[in-house]
Amino acid sequence: MNGFLPAFLTRHLPSREKYPKNLLISGQNVPVDFREHPTAKRLILKITSTGTVAVTIPRRTARKTVLAFLDRHQDWVNQRLAERQDVPQVAHGGVLPFRGKRLEILHEPGLRATRLENCEAGHFRLHVGGEAMHLPRRVKDFLVREARKQLQSSVDRHSQAVGMRPASMTLKDTTTRWGSCTHARGLSFSFRIIMAPPAVLDYLAAHEVAHFVEMNHSPRFWALCHQLCPQTDSAMAWLKTNGQQLQAIRF
Repeated sequence: MNGFLPAFLTRHLPSREKYPKNLLISGQNVPVDFREHPTAKRLILKITSTGTVAVTIPRRTARKTVLAFLDRHQDWVNQRLAERQDVPQVAHGGVLPFRGKRLEILHEPGLRATRLENCEAGHFRLHVGGEAMHLPRRVKDFLVREARKQLQSSVDRHSQAVGMRPASMTLKDTTTRWGSCTHARGLSFSFRIIMAPPAVLDYLAAHEVAHFVEMNHSPRFWALCHQLCPQTDSAMAWLKTNGQQLQAIRF
């Protein structure tokens, strides 16, 4: 267990502190969040958008089982934390993903309005004016506007296909889920989906609109989802592989 937790700490951790708040990983203390979940069937490990190691624990799981689970996955945690060091920065000269392509950020203080320049294939430039301290907010505002426009187009198309209209559509900066749909057909999306390829954004819209008909994830739901978006499987795989990096970008 020494890879994650010093042996002396494992033996003498006070009983009122069932789990440590930090782990020693590659010589650095990394925050860790242990949470028991009443319906969890197995131990689940992930790295949150803030760089915290999050462990979901089924009820009545022994402490030594949890720590052994962490020890077995030490290499995975190290790799994911190392990947976070490559998270794009929202700054002059920084490059963000945008619709599956590259978006170079250029700060031009004298510019009145944010302007998008479509360069060669696979490359955009975003010219942003104003003070440097407001640059991240202006970039985020641009991405939100673009996300709303593209999502609205996809939602309209899929809504027409199922014969139902959404009651509302909101955009949020969520880092735990990409979208949601209420029983009253209220849609909510993470604006960060605009950084993914267009087919992935379209899948997300189709997924939530499919809930108009099937408020579940039954075989009938997935059949409808594939009918609305034939690229469902590849889009899901893309999000599973790349989604966390988009959620890690700080504005």
